[in-house]
Amino acid sequence: MTSIDDLPVTPSGEAQRVAGVRPRGVLGRLPRYAAGKPPTAVEGLESFKLSSNENPLPPLPAVLEAIAAETSINRYPDPLTTALRTELAGYLGVPATDIVTGAGSLGALNQILATFAGQNDFDAPDEVVYAWRSFEAYPISVGLAGAAGVQVPVRSDGTHDLDAMAAAVTDRTRVVLLCTPNNPTGPILTHDDVVAFLAKVPTHVVVVIDEAYQEFVRRPDAVSGIGLYREYPNVIVLRTFSKAHGLAGLRVGYSVSQQALTEHLRVSAVPFAVSQIAEHAAVTSLRHIDDVEARVQSIVDERVRVLEGLRALGWTVPEAEGNFVWLALGEHSQDFAAEAAQRALSVRAFGSEGVRVSIGEEAANTRFLALCGEYTHRPAAG
Repeated sequence: MTSIDDLPVTPSGEAQRVAGVRPRGVLGRLPRYAAGKPPTAVEGLESFKLSSNENPLPPLPAVLEAIAAETSINRYPDPLTTALRTELAGYLGVPATDIVTGAGSLGALNQILATFAGQNDFDAPDEVVYAWRSFEAYPISVGLAGAAGVQVPVRSDGTHDLDAMAAAVTDRTRVVLLCTPNNPTGPILTHDDVVAFLAKVPTHVVVVIDEAYQEFVRRPDAVSGIGLYREYPNVIVLRTFSKAHGLAGLRVGYSVSQQALTEHLRVSAVPFAVSQIAEHAAVTSLRHIDDVEARVQSIVDERVRVLEGLRALGWTVPEAEGNFVWLALGEHSQDFAAEAAQRALSVRAFGSEGVRVSIGEEAANTRFLALCGEYTHRPAAG
């Protein structure tokens, strides 16, 4: 997203402006999305990026071969991504007509917001309720859609306060966003808690279950969006190939919902959002799902090692069910990130709230634990 600060600068130091051209007022009220930074080079140390929740492993060899074999770049991709939706339908056990693809799960989310929440003719803007802190793009996407975001603070343990979220629903609420596992704090939502929440929400309110990290979840009581959408016509599930499949750079995501919703979502879907390279890669990855799951398990094993290591050091950390851990370091967040940078590790600090650290290569995780062993400002118990 470009702002006035990104405009070219003249020799006098003033940004160039075009007379009379003004962006929408909402842009000045939105936070900027801050992508995870690459690591700082430190002589004698291998650098590791632990700031963007990326899969540290490259795509499967078969997927790389599929990408290299795709030569029809001069042609537009299939706007309906038929091959991918067909493959997903078999994998998930859902009708292909219930799937709408997008440029990553964020692209799929933007389609949902464009369809169901925004500024209506002469009316106050619709409201979108979501937990906070949660996915950093939520307030940006909600604001750009023309809707008003209603942020409900997460509990001290990083979990959604579903009772407070239900209480925040008003006559203006059109969409509720549930992120599980919650990015960046880590905990999941349970099946029973989400079912109880849905019973409190009017059926005309769309409830989005964002499962970008679903493949890393191991708790047996975790909610399954795919399991719930069949029963609840107002539920939409978001998923992505960016994390578990290691295809973040190709931007492949999708939503799953019943036909009463997908018929509207297809109207707002961005044409050709998923390239033929991305579609071919995603289909190939699904056809090698056992290999994908083995890689995911190796990351989960590292996550368990990191969590156990942190707790052995006396650190208080929330439950982690994604491919990252959350350190509620408060005012020490920026300092910790700077200390990590001196060790050739990039981590993601969120202001003065905390630090999210992705599970990376074994050597990176070991170096991170060594830093935590030396760092004196430990997160306090919630």
